[in-house]
Amino acid sequence: MKTALMVAEKPSLASSLASILSNGRSNSRKSMNSACPVHEWSGTLFGEPVIFKMTSVCGHVMTLDFNSKFNNWDKVDPEELFSCPTEKKEASPKLRIPAMLASEARGVDFLILWLDCDKEGENICFEVIDAVKSSMKRSGDVNRIWRAKFSAITAKDIKGAMERLDFPNRNEAMSVDARQELDLRIGCSFTRFQTKYFQGKYGDLDSSLISYGPCQTPTLGFCVQRHDEIRRFKPEPYWVIQVTIQSKDGQDVVLNWEKGRCFERDASNSLLQALKKQQIATVVSITQQEKSKQRPLALNSVELMRAASTGLGMGPHHAMQLAERLYIQGYISYPRTETSHYSDNFELLPAMRTLQKSNEWGQEIRQVLNNGLTRPRNGKDCGDHPPITPTMLASRNDLDGDSWKLYDFIVRHFIATISKDCRYYSKTVTFKIGSEMFTYNWRTLIDAGFTAITPWKALPKNELAVNFERDEKLNIKDARLTDHMTSPPGYLTESELISMMEKHGIGTDASIPVHINNISQRNYVTVATGRRLVPTNLGIVLVHGYQKIDKQLVEPTMRSTIEDQLNLIAKGEANYDRVLRQTIEAFRQKYLYFVKSIEAMDSLFEVSFTTLAASGKALSRCGKCRRYMKLIIAKPSRLHCSHCDETYNLPQNGNIRIYKELKCPLDDFELVTWSTGNKGRSYPLCPYCYNQPAFRDMKKHSGCNLCLHPTCPQGFYVNGIASCLQCDNGVLVLDPSSGPKWKVGCNKCDVIFHLFEDAHKITVEESKECDCGAQLLKIEYKEERTRLPRDLIEMTGCLFCCEEFGYLVEKFRAQASKPVFNSRQGRGKAKHKGKGKPKPPKDKMAQLASYFV
Repeated sequence: MKTALMVAEKPSLASSLASILSNGRSNSRKSMNSACPVHEWSGTLFGEPVIFKMTSVCGHVMTLDFNSKFNNWDKVDPEELFSCPTEKKEASPKLRIPAMLASEARGVDFLILWLDCDKEGENICFEVIDAVKSSMKRSGDVNRIWRAKFSAITAKDIKGAMERLDFPNRNEAMSVDARQELDLRIGCSFTRFQTKYFQGKYGDLDSSLISYGPCQTPTLGFCVQRHDEIRRFKPEPYWVIQVTIQSKDGQDVVLNWEKGRCFERDASNSLLQALKKQQIATVVSITQQEKSKQRPLALNSVELMRAASTGLGMGPHHAMQLAERLYIQGYISYPRTETSHYSDNFELLPAMRTLQKSNEWGQEIRQVLNNGLTRPRNGKDCGDHPPITPTMLASRNDLDGDSWKLYDFIVRHFIATISKDCRYYSKTVTFKIGSEMFTYNWRTLIDAGFTAITPWKALPKNELAVNFERDEKLNIKDARLTDHMTSPPGYLTESELISMMEKHGIGTDASIPVHINNISQRNYVTVATGRRLVPTNLGIVLVHGYQKIDKQLVEPTMRSTIEDQLNLIAKGEANYDRVLRQTIEAFRQKYLYFVKSIEAMDSLFEVSFTTLAASGKALSRCGKCRRYMKLIIAKPSRLHCSHCDETYNLPQNGNIRIYKELKCPLDDFELVTWSTGNKGRSYPLCPYCYNQPAFRDMKKHSGCNLCLHPTCPQGFYVNGIASCLQCDNGVLVLDPSSGPKWKVGCNKCDVIFHLFEDAHKITVEESKECDCGAQLLKIEYKEERTRLPRDLIEMTGCLFCCEEFGYLVEKFRAQASKPVFNSRQGRGKAKHKGKGKPKPPKDKMAQLASYFV
């Protein structure tokens, strides 16, 4: 019997698809990486009996990167990044996705790809094909590899997709490859240069990366442009005449001055004095018009992000994450679409009937069904996916708070698109007082239409309706002059920024939220009340600097031109290599001019930020000049020696302190400690070794818990206890700087032991080893603070096997269930060379495992 391998984009999606396609009769098993289960069942394909296997990837299988030697910021000129070789690397090496796919594809006859139906999904299709083609039977036969195209996780959509399988689109995949390469080369070259240049000079930038991106930077440019408009704005005084009359019913009615406002105070006062001589306001005309408020267009990604930001208080990045989760769960259709038009064969009625069972909107839906569906407005058909619609009924109990709010909005918007327009009367009464004209307006609802289900779009309920008659004369109760000042525009909201990005072709429906999130995460803007984006000092200086050197670097026109070229590649109308070559060369020339002119941007940094020499506070001594180095707390944390004019990077997102004025035996630098708090990771480190590893096998940015010095009291050999049971190659190392709240932590993952609190001293016994393979610990307490049994002040034992230590040890974050101490990765010279993998005796397995649950 033939076999077909199916691949989805995520494990949860694979599970849903398998359940639908097998009618709930699939069997599941683990794959070789355990992260992507395999679901199997029997069925038919092209009229033949077939065994189906459904598994998944976890997003992109591969990622584009430079060859390893070009990833060294210190040794590679950023200009080389425009032409240096690149390579595809595994996106998640620990998951071993390519190997897992090749294993499952061994000997299969067909490959059916269930990746997301957009350009990124098309690109992942070919990543999967590359991983499995050598394992398949007759992989060169195009009729063996198929693409399923679907827009919702419903039985109808999924089974329909199986009946109309298509081929993957190579052109769309290549357009994604081109975008990846352009963003990598352009972004990395500019980012590396300006990060090294400015972080090497200034200490309070408060950003770990001074990044440039062909989409990210124009996005920031829009925010700074609005900031500049606000700063340039000069408020002007103006005056408004406000008249209050009294209706025949005794109601006070405030009239609107037809001229609106006056910018001359004397003229305003003259008009007011003339009005005060009048006692009567005369109705000169009454007009009434029936108007309508149009129902919304079908929902696309951009409108979803705008509405989530404006009405739900959600950032666009968060909103799209929630939408994708709702899609995977089967509650809504595919959320990445530019289309705002329902096709002629789109089945609206079945969706409405599914939703009418809800307690939330059931009554409104039944009313719409009774009145008959209104034909949706004609929106824009971009030929990608149908608009975003609900596909399954959910209740408040089915979803968390934000997910429910977003789902509720999607449902209400969908109902609104096939409801009637909102109809109302707009009434205007015009009054004459002396030579001046005034008006009073209000609206009266005729039919709420779609606003019944979308109350946030309803007419205000506090408008006062008053009955007036033509030529009616009413008493003036009050006339006054109110003074005002013109006000600047507000900072851009996320919703406004999304609209500007869409208008200028910056990003796609999938990448727009990523770019907005990036400028926030990198401290270029802050999100203020009302989800308004306020540029930081760093963001402002960067944009102004680009404008001084090369305006095109920050203007949207350059990126929109690139997007047009990428779209032509996707359509097969532009040559992939020519577009890449021309675009890369254009930006290379811009980069060279940027480097040559960097002083123009630096002049702005000089007046906005503090130099490294004037920043920070003295902390530890330099091993070269023996003078104190200053700790720069602002991101990225680092130590700076003003005498040697050298800067040393430090671990981020933790507290840095001097460590007892102890010195590194290799370079004489004073040691410091890094800690993320009492329940977080911590270790001592040498600032010089952290940046310039002393041993060949040490990686850059390694602390003392990874140092291979054979005798240093702070190092890996002296303080290592045993192999970590949670990760593959970590070692549990005592942190000698953590007392009296002692910690043992893995030097590769987040496993932490809190142990022997208030102990005076803890040492790892170098020559004493437990049967389980772990080094013994010697615990020493002062007599008045001992917590050891029988009031002992000293005891030696195994952290894992000694029962008397159990109540003094607390374990965090570990989950491994099969503890194995790997001698090759343990401490000690002989073990590090490798003697096998001794396991604890069977009677100790349960006791050891209890620490890792």
